[in-house]
Amino acid sequence: MAGEDVEPDLLAAVSSLGSGSRVVGVYEQRWSSPGGDLSVYLHGVHDPGNVGAVIRSAHALCDGPVVLGPDCADPWSPKAVRASMGSVFARPPARAEFAGLPGTTIALERGAGLALAQVEASSPVVVCLGAEREGLPAGVSEEASVRAEIPLRADGPDSLNVAMAATVALYDLSNRMAADG
Repeated sequence: MAGEDVEPDLLAAVSSLGSGSRVVGVYEQRWSSPGGDLSVYLHGVHDPGNVGAVIRSAHALCDGPVVLGPDCADPWSPKAVRASMGSVFARPPARAEFAGLPGTTIALERGAGLALAQVEASSPVVVCLGAEREGLPAGVSEEASVRAEIPLRADGPDSLNVAMAATVALYDLSNRMAADG
């Protein structure tokens, strides 16, 4: 129902913002299927802000969706939708188990020993990331086609935020895949 007026107190009660809201949109949750030449798989990423930021980066840098594995935050929560800056509506996420993903799967893990830039992967490619503290579960890491890392400066931090790592990986892979294709 477009254009319905409601009492300001009702809008304030349903808003997740401290200042309230003057406009509310209601959308049906949509889900995609895994696929595309380049996509992302998240496993156990609990922070909805990170899930939303990865969806935004994937929308900007690859043609496949973000595939949510077990124990991920709700991509339709207010924090995730806000972090996606609307990308969740343009490129809805998918849900799937790791075992069902097609193509080359790259487990992105700190200390993997192989730099992401050294990975030769042909389409389809799925970048796999886990929760910031726990990382990917051993089963996913061991079953991936390859384990790789984003090398960081020796005097820098010991890790990147999961959304930043996804963005760097997608930027690198999308540019290399475009140059090869």
